[in-house]
Amino acid sequence: MPYVPILMPQLGESIAEATVVRLLVAPGDKVENHQEVLEVETNKATMTVVSPCAGRLAKWEVEVNESYPVGAVLGHIEAEQPVSAPSAPAPSAAPAETQAPALAAPSSVSPLPPTIPPQKVEPRVKGLPVPADRVGATYMSPRLKARIQELGLQAADLAGIAGSGAGGRVTIEDFERYIAHLEQQKLTPASPMRVAVADAMRRSWTRPLATVGLPVILDPLLEHRKQFNPKPGPTLYALRALALALAENSAPAGRLVGARIVHPPAVDIGFAVEAEEGVLVPVIRSADKKSLAELAPEYDRLLRQARARNLPANATGGSICTVTNYGTFGLIWATPIPLPEQTLVLGLGAGRKVPRWDDAKGQFVPVMEAYLTLSFDHRVLDGGAAGRLLTRIAALMNQPQSL
Repeated sequence: MPYVPILMPQLGESIAEATVVRLLVAPGDKVENHQEVLEVETNKATMTVVSPCAGRLAKWEVEVNESYPVGAVLGHIEAEQPVSAPSAPAPSAAPAETQAPALAAPSSVSPLPPTIPPQKVEPRVKGLPVPADRVGATYMSPRLKARIQELGLQAADLAGIAGSGAGGRVTIEDFERYIAHLEQQKLTPASPMRVAVADAMRRSWTRPLATVGLPVILDPLLEHRKQFNPKPGPTLYALRALALALAENSAPAGRLVGARIVHPPAVDIGFAVEAEEGVLVPVIRSADKKSLAELAPEYDRLLRQARARNLPANATGGSICTVTNYGTFGLIWATPIPLPEQTLVLGLGAGRKVPRWDDAKGQFVPVMEAYLTLSFDHRVLDGGAAGRLLTRIAALMNQPQSL
């Protein structure tokens, strides 16, 4: 009698693999046509796979708690009589205890004995929604999820794995090979600060973020700061200008929670400070209510405390936006990411001498220019509103006496 393969059925449009959780019959057992022979689990439900014909189970090609792609050979049945490939009803997506049987129809009938080594096959349903070149896909089998949780990893850590499963999915075998490869490399523990920064950026990136930018002339600012001792830096001017702009209209700094915008109760603004193995963000409270001269000593004190990593508890958290001066690293343009609890981050690039046309003189004159960038949560703010806010900040920075 011929041997008929039991194939992993297509268990839903977005399901590319499933985990075997229970074998319902043993090799040698007699099975009926459409009899439930094993249970599989997807990220949506527990489902059953049924026998494609009547006969006797010859051999299982799978193991419990292992994941297999759509179209994989799960086992073989020794048919009672010659069988042609029947058309099969689609599997049910209902839970196992209430579902209709899920049929895996063979694409062909194999006369080969069941001792043939198992091999993965191409999915029978093409055009799965996850492209084959997309690593770290959103679907993970229950066993893979449990293993990742056991190791204290995140789904984002799978981005370096080339998935071999259907539709480019990462299988448990891919993951274990990847972990074994990592263990052969040089490994150093990440500091608690680096882990915290990584977690914050991961949470921030769940939102649609965008960035706008424009140049700002720094000459008025640089001339104005000469009257101070010590002289405030461009970051503080940008912070104060941002505070005044948000005091005029705080809506751009609101946060979207559900279907409502949460408006900020106060203009508390943080500024990014590079510290050992990470970044700290001390906060200036009510920055719109203090003049530039009043802010300067507070800014300097918080800056020193942040670099020494001894900020008091009340000097962090609760800010509505952040200012970062990436120009200190020689960068002209960047797209910083707002903190998870914030909608905005204002960036300042490195100043450069550039020619600018002077209508009064009728010629190009040299000016010190830097780029301002505003990265924002696009769910709350659109490009026009972000552009208007950034233009207002630049205008205030060009009138430093008003700060």
